[in-house]
Amino acid sequence: MAVPVLAHMAERGTILSAADFEAQPRVPGMAAGALGADAAAGRELVRTLPAGAVVRAGDVVAPRLVRRGEPVTVTLRSGGLSIATGGRALSAGGMGDLVRVVTASTNRTLDGVVEGSGRVRIAAH
Repeated sequence: MAVPVLAHMAERGTILSAADFEAQPRVPGMAAGALGADAAAGRELVRTLPAGAVVRAGDVVAPRLVRRGEPVTVTLRSGGLSIATGGRALSAGGMGDLVRVVTASTNRTLDGVVEGSGRVRIAAH
């Protein structure tokens, strides 16, 4: 039975594409839970995998747009008012995930929602 496996070693944080896979014969039991190239494409590896490895659902996550320790733009919107400041992410997350950030201007820790690459929106109270 041919199973999609990694064509080369892929490091943690790699965004997979269909070109990263090739079909190799495997014993049916070893292929249990294997993701196909279509299902894994566009997802981020959470750990380094060697060439020939079967990729399973637990090996990938939605791409992280905010990474722990990296600078972010923190935005607060209320009605027509929008205030933005610099900050640093205290946790990682993908689109729509809740993350903690610390603002550079006030050194205050806040929870916000990832709304894009390096961008976090704080809810107005």
